[in-house]
Amino acid sequence: RLCNNTSSRVGIALGYKDVDGWTTEGWWNVSSRSCETLLRGALVARYYYIYALDYDRGGEWSGQAFMCSRDKEFTIKGTENCLARGFDRTGFFEVDTGEQRAWTVQLTESNEQNMQKLPGMPGAPGTGLPGIPPSPGRTAPATPGNPGEAGTKP
Repeated sequence: RLCNNTSSRVGIALGYKDVDGWTTEGWWNVSSRSCETLLRGALVARYYYIYALDYDRGGEWSGQAFMCSRDKEFTIKGTENCLARGFDRTGFFEVDTGEQRAWTVQLTESNEQNMQKLPGMPGAPGTGLPGIPPSPGRTAPATPGNPGEAGTKP
């Protein structure tokens, strides 16, 4: 399973090795704040590889395990000569399941607060309170010329 704990829709590509060798598959579209089962049944490998795209804000979750992918839906056998075979060469990140029979990957926005939340802005995107106005009497008056130091004196 993969859980998308972000505020964006994401696209997921998955790579793994089974009895037939390496396979990459994609795309699963996972809505914001939801989970999706990527593979049914017991896991067949210890290591799985994931590449994810943020459809709404751009960006990706990637790594140094290079495998084949393409823009449209795909199932690709083998990880060699991706470009020569007409595919993209994409860096996937490794997931070590520790040989468990089931595993859930959590995608998060590690930089959400840096990108989204503005200091002193209750209800700003990323705070978990979208669209809720600040409560009266709880915001300090802004000092002209020093928006980053609202309500403080030198």
